[in-house]
Amino acid sequence: MAEVATGPLAALLDRRAIRLGETAADREDAIRRSGAVLVETGAVDPAYVDTMLARERSVSTYVGEGVAIPHGTLAGKDAVRRDALAVLRFPAGVDWGGEQVVVCVAIAARGDGHVALLAQLAEILLDPERARALREATEADEVLRLLKPVDEETDS
Repeated sequence: MAEVATGPLAALLDRRAIRLGETAADREDAIRRSGAVLVETGAVDPAYVDTMLARERSVSTYVGEGVAIPHGTLAGKDAVRRDALAVLRFPAGVDWGGEQVVVCVAIAARGDGHVALLAQLAEILLDPERARALREATEADEVLRLLKPVDEETDS
């Protein structure tokens, strides 16, 4: 696979942006919480959260395996300070239009960076064992390890 300009997923994930014991009343609440973590870590301006909600209203960000990848619309790019991820785990699950979401991987990306990030995330989520491990992770180090490319993981 070609080297991605945005770098490995784990490199975009600030340890402070990993929250593994979250609760949310519904999908909108989960997206707001995910966006708030991106704001807290300085990746985005607060206006980005509204574009995340707008994206969800136009198309569901549920990707399967209990995972959703909320991200902003094209209009939200100006509110992104730096490419970043946030991983929030909702152990009790969140109803996501009839699907149960346990993990939200929130994406902030300038330009077309989100396309490469989505491709890297898809590679992880297509592996049912890695997706299950991500849903069940209780430690930040485990999340960081799971987001490393498969070929790098065996080196460590």
